Amino acid sequence: MTESIIDCASPLHPHAAQGLRLFNEGKYFEAHEALEVAWLEETGKIRDLYRGILQVGVAYLHITRGNYNGAIKVHGRSIKWLKDFPPVCRGIHVEELRHDAEAALDEVRRLGIKRIGEFDGSFLKPVKWQETSGKKVYTCDRCGSEMRESNCKVACPNCGNRFDCSDLNIYFD
Repeated sequence: MTESIIDCASPLHPHAAQGLRLFNEGKYFEAHEALEVAWLEETGKIRDLYRGILQVGVAYLHITRGNYNGAIKVHGRSIKWLKDFPPVCRGIHVEELRHDAEAALDEVRRLGIKRIGEFDGSFLKPVKWQETSGKKVYTCDRCGSEMRESNCKVACPNCGNRFDCSDLNIYFD
């Protein structure tokens, strides 16, 4: 099991949750500030997730300001930080975020430096995530998807991997 998968089962840092809310409101600068606090206060590989989301927000901010070179440069950094995470981590749909950010930057590249002002803001998608309100999030050790818990059973909706409650401390603690 990789460190990123182990980190994915822990709760989302409160400042990260605040940063995601701000990001989804299009307040990319403010989201950067909140995610930076989470990044500075965390330890381990999860810091890269917060840093990657923060960088996607900065790339989006550059796009909204018409800064072609800044958007391209920062997007490259964001990919570096997000690349090793499973599809869902701490309730954040990382794979979808990577895909959405890449689609936005593909459009920026298509428009080029002279036409970035024509960028269609609908390419700037929100980050999909679920707040867990203290509930433990389990990440499948086979495929990296978020597992679902019901009646003392935890199952992966993607690959079918299953555990019952007596196994949880063996695999996830």
